[in-house]
Amino acid sequence: METWMVLAAVAAGLVGACLQRVSGAGVGLVVTPVMVLLFGPVAGVLLTNATSIVSALLIMTTVWAGIDWKRLSQLAPIGVLGALVGATLVAELPAAWLQIVVGAVVLLTLVMTFSLPRLPEWTGPVPALSAGVVGGFLNTVAGVAMPAMVIFAQVSRWPQRAFAATMQPVFFLFGVFSVAIKLLLGAAVVEVLPPWWFFALVGLGVVVGIVLGTVLSRHVQAERARILAVVLAGVGAAVTVVRGILAL
Repeated sequence: METWMVLAAVAAGLVGACLQRVSGAGVGLVVTPVMVLLFGPVAGVLLTNATSIVSALLIMTTVWAGIDWKRLSQLAPIGVLGALVGATLVAELPAAWLQIVVGAVVLLTLVMTFSLPRLPEWTGPVPALSAGVVGGFLNTVAGVAMPAMVIFAQVSRWPQRAFAATMQPVFFLFGVFSVAIKLLLGAAVVEVLPPWWFFALVGLGVVVGIVLGTVLSRHVQAERARILAVVLAGVGAAVTVVRGILAL
């Protein structure tokens, strides 16, 4: 593994964790395209899932008081079903098509972030359970569960602060489901992963990003951090799609 690849992965983890600490989302959006371009769609998304587990767990300790436990119980556990379907797709889909799917999901997330019209309010357990299944699926396939979460937040009229806090345990659990099920079903294998010291360096980058994000959250608006995440993710996702198309 070349030095520039390690530095790129560490930088992605740092920036993604920083933006997630400020705005509630960012790790999946920023890290997924970078990891996929560096290591391919299967190992890249698996690395994103692992990075999300670490970042969400650490950030969760700083926003614990704001977590909506009722909605967490509706969203997260059902994600196992989506993860099962997603892992099956990962195991069957050719690498080039999987790379296109990953990039397209990230781009879809970005478009929805800014252009999704105001949706009618929809209460009850159905939207939460649906979002949990779809989120678990998208997280397993592409490392990004935000499209389902954004739609659910809109239809449920979920306040931003509680939404951002609750997303941390959601992302943590989705990440655990995704990694465990893909490994158990053979959709990904440990042998494709980088050595242990790579994870240590990326984890260090995540910690630095969270510390930096904690400081910046007092001075930077969440919306500005979200815009930066969108720009970085958009460039990476577009390159990922093009690369997948060329591989066909």
